Amino acid sequence: MPAASRILPSRHTKPYSLLTLIALSGEFPADQAGRLGSPSYFENIVKSLKKDRLLRTYYKNGLRGYRLTVKAKELLLADQPERFAFFLTGSSETNHPKSEVTRRLRLHRIAESMTTMMGAGVKVFRDEKPDVFFPEGRPPPKAPAVMEPAFYTSREVKEVGTELMKIRGARSTGMLLTKQQAFVVYNTGDALMKWEYKAEMRIKALMKTILCRQRLPEQYGPEAVQGLLLGKGIEMAGQFLAEQRAGSRTYFVFDGNYDHFFYVPNDHTGEVMLKLLCSEALAADLERILLQNLWPRQPGSVIENDATTGDGEPVLFAYLLDLPRILRFDNALSLQNRHGVIICFDFQLDALKQFCSQNVSFEIISLKKYERRVLHQEK
Repeated sequence: MPAASRILPSRHTKPYSLLTLIALSGEFPADQAGRLGSPSYFENIVKSLKKDRLLRTYYKNGLRGYRLTVKAKELLLADQPERFAFFLTGSSETNHPKSEVTRRLRLHRIAESMTTMMGAGVKVFRDEKPDVFFPEGRPPPKAPAVMEPAFYTSREVKEVGTELMKIRGARSTGMLLTKQQAFVVYNTGDALMKWEYKAEMRIKALMKTILCRQRLPEQYGPEAVQGLLLGKGIEMAGQFLAEQRAGSRTYFVFDGNYDHFFYVPNDHTGEVMLKLLCSEALAADLERILLQNLWPRQPGSVIENDATTGDGEPVLFAYLLDLPRILRFDNALSLQNRHGVIICFDFQLDALKQFCSQNVSFEIISLKKYERRVLHQEK
């Protein structure tokens, strides 16, 4: 074991996890304390790391975050160079984060995204995931196929080369690759995102070319690239739906660029949703449970559905919060003057109720019961 690991906190501990998240993102937002434990526990972690001169607080323009010290960078590099060299060497923003608010907010969004990914069991470390976004002109690795969910930050994606480096203003924080799907990931934080339409369309087109045609055509079909939107709390999902109904600026999510655009909150509930999104087996098991008291779907219906009730009413499984699909379902019910059922998690109910018309009734899945009966058995 390297000498550095005897000075750093032990691996697989919360203090080491915090240092890791800062290394991979450049700056960790102070308001994310609850993601690694209780606020008091997180405060003790920060105090301990500051005492060991591994962590420092950076506060400017009302924005507070945590950054690594030079000593911490040196120790992490000595401890696991294959994991941290990409982020902690050279002149990158993760190694030398800037002071401008917009740049720091972007680092915070990446840190939030990575925290959610790690909480859902998604691979984020370069030494644990396939080398998919290798530079143009370099021979491809022997086995680049993605068998386990893996997240690549926007900086890792831009390693591909000149085409991606030319994109300015894109809001994507990275790519989530699963066994059969690829998601362009965004993080809207606590406010509705202002989209750079042309840049986002360019990213989608490039990802379809790079992943579906050039590097992993055996794994990803033409429609494998979809959208994933992260944000602060479940309430943001309701805001996106409400703003779309009002004809506001959320058009990029709903105008058909992606057939599916999922919303996942940056908290524990979102981590559960992300596990379902990344695992076809988990999603299929939940679907089998839900279908026990329902009739099969009607594939030729004018209203999208996953099942029907005994009375022939369409049912939509909305627990993954596919926002365009929810909007289409509600609109179709209103146009047809029919009644339908949405099945969602209990914590999603209020946000969806505020948006959906009176044509929709709801059935809920208890998150606690689902975790206790299903996810704990998986472990």
